[in-house]
Amino acid sequence: MPPRHSLRAFLQEARSVLKAPARRPNPLTFVVGNESADLDSLCSALLFAYFRTHATQKLTCIPLCNLPRADLALRPEFEAVLSAAHVRPDDVITRDELPDSNNLRPEDTEWLLVDHNAMTGELARVYGDRIVGCIDHHDDEKTVGANADIRVVEKSGSCTSLVMVHCADIWHTLSTQTGDGSNGEGNPEARRRLDAELAHLALAPILIDTTNLGDVHKTTKYDEDAVAIAEAKINRDTGSSRRSSTSASRFDRTTFFKKIAHMKEDISQMTILDIFRKDYKEWVEGAATGEGSKALKLGTASVPQSFAYLVDKVGGDAATFADGVTRFGTLQGVDLMVVLTTSTMDGFSRELLLWGGTDQGVSAAKAFADAQAEKLKLSCYRDGMLDFDEGILGWMRCWTQGAVDNSRKQIAPMLRDALREQANESAKG
Repeated sequence: MPPRHSLRAFLQEARSVLKAPARRPNPLTFVVGNESADLDSLCSALLFAYFRTHATQKLTCIPLCNLPRADLALRPEFEAVLSAAHVRPDDVITRDELPDSNNLRPEDTEWLLVDHNAMTGELARVYGDRIVGCIDHHDDEKTVGANADIRVVEKSGSCTSLVMVHCADIWHTLSTQTGDGSNGEGNPEARRRLDAELAHLALAPILIDTTNLGDVHKTTKYDEDAVAIAEAKINRDTGSSRRSSTSASRFDRTTFFKKIAHMKEDISQMTILDIFRKDYKEWVEGAATGEGSKALKLGTASVPQSFAYLVDKVGGDAATFADGVTRFGTLQGVDLMVVLTTSTMDGFSRELLLWGGTDQGVSAAKAFADAQAEKLKLSCYRDGMLDFDEGILGWMRCWTQGAVDNSRKQIAPMLRDALREQANESAKG
């Protein structure tokens, strides 16, 4: 196993390898999360690349943050977690630093996916046939073959939990190896410090995604085991993983969770378009198989505040907010846009808004509503104040969602199915 380094030193080495063609192994291995680039995707990519690099004799795996560098500013919670690991935003590698295909040929790369098991967007267009493995907790899309280098697709609240459980033995070895003494990583105190940095990076997304292990609909044994592993690293006494009352008092999980959750939910300084962009994913369904047919695009934005908050943010006018949805959907070129909100005010609640950018998108939205209204316990939002039919704002419907255990992970596949049906109908025509 290669000598151990801090996460920051590892990222500096990864950047150096990426920028220097002469130093690149062939193939060069990337680890990347999904396009929403939420805390789970970002942290699981960093952690898996770090552990996999230390577990193999290969040169450095490159952890790629799947977003433009400018979008890091929309994620203050990620910056806070990086800080706990003594890493700066400038240290991470984003899509902006990925060489173009003229300087890094797709055939000279291989890709490991975390927090998704089917690559999407521009990366899929260029590197979609270079995927060699995945660790994910979403529905299995069967795009990563059974003979992949690694293939873990299991239900869990957080993908980071799967990474932690999968890499537990590697982490244990790193925690106990003596190392070569470079940069102080070989001594026990330095090992404990490095472990604590990685543990904070792991805990943040798991606690956010499971509401501090309190969401019974999301929390699994993987999540509980991963939190136990990480907390033991933070709290361990000299040379031991056993907690003492003195060391345990240094870390309060609930306080840490509340700090990160507050930063994630604070969108007060963002514009409406930035709020939609902060946690955005899209999919393309169907294919252009005949004259007049085309692939259809779904855009999904998750927002950690209610529609009441968002409408108030634009001056309290529903049409102004709806115009923001329309502008964002138009900019993204989607056929169907969904905005999914969560709020912890007066208990946990969810809301759902659909906007149809094309006739096919509207038809898919209506089909989804007809098929899933009962399952999701949808009820008209505030007497239809965000419902529109025609005109400059287009077709829009908004509901409160009584089935709060259904998040984007469950709803996006329903919408994708509806769009796929529309694409198939178009192809038949």
